[in-house]
Formats: sequence, C-alpha cells, structure tokens
Amino acid sequence: MPANSSPLYRRGLAVALALPLLALAACGYGSQARDDGSHQKVAAGAEKVDGLDSVRIGYFGNLTHATALVGVEKGFFQKALGATRARYQVFNAGPSEIEALNSNSIDIGWIGPSPAINGYTKSDGRSLRIIGGSASGGVKLVVNPKRIKSLKDVKGKRIATPQLGNTQDVAFLNWVAEQGWKVDALSGKGDVSVVRTDNKITPDAYRSGSIDGAWVPEPTASKLVAEGAEVLLDESSLWPDEKFVITNIIVSQRFLKEHPKAVEAVLKASVETNKWINAHPDEAKAAANQRLRADSGKALPENVLDPAWKSLRITDDPLASTLDTQARHAVKAGLLQSPRLDGIYDLTLLNKVLRAEGEPTVSDAGLGVEQSP
Repeated sequence: MPANSSPLYRRGLAVALALPLLALAACGYGSQARDDGSHQKVAAGAEKVDGLDSVRIGYFGNLTHATALVGVEKGFFQKALGATRARYQVFNAGPSEIEALNSNSIDIGWIGPSPAINGYTKSDGRSLRIIGGSASGGVKLVVNPKRIKSLKDVKGKRIATPQLGNTQDVAFLNWVAEQGWKVDALSGKGDVSVVRTDNKITPDAYRSGSIDGAWVPEPTASKLVAEGAEVLLDESSLWPDEKFVITNIIVSQRFLKEHPKAVEAVLKASVETNKWINAHPDEAKAAANQRLRADSGKALPENVLDPAWKSLRITDDPLASTLDTQARHAVKAGLLQSPRLDGIYDLTLLNKVLRAEGEPTVSDAGLGVEQSP
C-alpha cells in the first residue's frame, strides 16, 4: 500500500486506528479478554483437524455477535473441530481483538468492520482477511419524544454516538450531511451537537437529560427505549435491501495459509449456526442470552432482548459492498483518506462451504484477494 504523508491522511489514519473508524461500539471499550472454553465437550472418537490441538476464537459478549454466542453455547464450533479443542476469548473492544490476532493469541474472530479495516490498513494488508459474514442491521436513531418529534427536529439537538470515528458516528455524520446540515467531524459542533458517549453510560446520559437522543446499535437502542425514548429512524432503511454489515469474521493470514482445513471447519460451523438461528429464532435468542449471562454475569431483560433481537439479521454474506460504502462515508466526513482495501476479503472457503450446503455463494465486491491460477 503506497505511503501517504499528507496532514489529512495522518489525522484521518490516527483517528481510524486509535478510535475505531467503523467499530462496533455496542461491543464496548477497553482491552480485557478472558479464556472461556472449558465447558465444551469433545465427542468420543473424534479426530483432530489438521493436527491442531486447539483453535482460538475471539468474539464479543454482545447480541451483534449472535453467531458466535449461539455457536459457542450450542457447541457447533466444537462439533465441527472434532478433537481439536475450540478455545474462546471474549473481548470488549475491537482494537484488543486485533492486537490478539496480530500477536498470535487468537486465530479467528468475530468483529466489526472498523477493526477489520483498521487492522488491514495498519499492516499494509498483511495481518488479516475477512472470510465471512455474521450479522446486519441493529442500529437506530432513538430520541426523546418530548424534544424531538420529527427528523427535522434533530437540528440543534444533542445526539450521542458511541465514539469519534466509529461506525455509528460515521453513519450519523453522513446522515447529517445529507440533510444539508454542517457539523465539524472532530469536535462534533455544528447544526447538531454530536456527543461521543460510551454505550455503557448512554442510558444514564439520556435519563439525566444531557442528550436528546442517540444513534446507537443494539442493545443500547432498546435500553433507551426502555427508558422512554422512541425509535425515530432505523439505519437499515437507508441501505439497499435494508442490509449493511455490522459483524463479520476475520482470520490471521498466517493461520489461513497454514491451517485452511481448520478455517473451513469453523466456517462450516458458522454456516450451520446461522441456519439454526434463522430456523429456530426463539431458541437461538434464548441461547444467545444464556451465553451473555455466562460471559458477563448478566442476561438482558426481555423488554430489551426481544426488540434488539428482532432488529438483527443473521447472514453468511459479509455484505462487502456496504463495508466499502462505510469507508467512503468516513472519507466524506473528513476522518480518513481513501484506504486501499483490495484483498481484504478471501471468501474462497466460505463459498466452498456454501456450495456444499446447496446455498448461493457470496460476493467480495471486487475487494477479494487475487487467487493463484
């Protein structure tokens, strides 16, 4: 990837790398992770995949990582890996998961588009590949109905986003610009006041009246609704077919090259998990909440869990074209100069699994790695 030393690039890249450009802010912040694989059972007589003792899988304790939550809880990953132990790391921040991938502490991870973009561009395209999709949607503009009754009323109000430069922040800035309003991306000041607030405290900020609304992912959106807020806009309505990437699957390039059979096994488990989730939504919702309880010590209440779950779409498709669009929105906002994303995807193994399952293959939108003849 060619070097670029312009001030805009340096400022934009610093924002993108330090404050995840398109991160899943619902996943929280910080760098804590914990190993949680002891509860899985290996079937008697099972064989190791590719001779590996274990495959280390990272994910976040959040509904947007439903594939991982359910796959762990119901044992899909362990079943696919046979006698190779599935070991799990539960993260609460995208940068810490990328750091773990780069330091060879995990092999495969469920993560949002920003950390994937950031990890790929920071390493000049050498650290990771996106190898599959997981979830779409689950982001809403929720507001205080006493202060905001229509979209035009958002002007002049204080709207929270999870973090400067994260996926919801970029989406809101892009939406604001499309309304013809002006906001300085870095300070958040302008026709709308953008208040960067950690999702963990956004409900408190809403309750205290310090914000008038928020552009946030689930389950934060539903937590605000439980506090009396109303949904003014679902971001899905702004995208073609109402689909946009919120979670995908990454793998270290080293692990992909050395252990493709193990990667294929995990992808097979992911596809099976997604099929089970879509066929058994209520059971899957309960399984995801059980895993959340095990990972965090606290399950989501029904009045938050039910609407949050309904707003998510579980999919094998990484929705590559929407990741490219999200990156262009960040460029438009002035937070990043156009990154080179060629080769960020390698969907070869996923499409192999999908064909074997009789399912349609998915596209990398022209951003796939070049295949050897």
